[in-house]
Amino acid sequence: MFILILFLVAGSLLVYISKFNLMPVTVNLKFYTFSNVPLIFVIIGSILVGLVFSYLIYLIRAISTSLKLRGKNKEIKKEKDQVLELTKRVHQLELENEKLKHGSDKDSEDSNSL
Repeated sequence: MFILILFLVAGSLLVYISKFNLMPVTVNLKFYTFSNVPLIFVIIGSILVGLVFSYLIYLIRAISTSLKLRGKNKEIKKEKDQVLELTKRVHQLELENEKLKHGSDKDSEDSNSL
């Protein structure tokens, strides 16, 4: 609902501005020349081109950020795997330490180990 109201206000502003900017102008685009173009079309075209360029810049920045985050997520996953392996190794060493303390020669496996 808010967006609808925003569009109505923006449209009303464009209508008000266009009422006073109907004089014909000549637009030169390097190789092309357009004559007798109403000034309001030039204004609206400039706004649209600016919006498209800003959206493209935003899109490029968003893609770049997502690629950086993807790399960081891979790095975090790798570090978590390393922590898990080290935890397993510590648990195995603790079991060996207990075997050596108590002098038991039988190989007992801990069913609760990772």
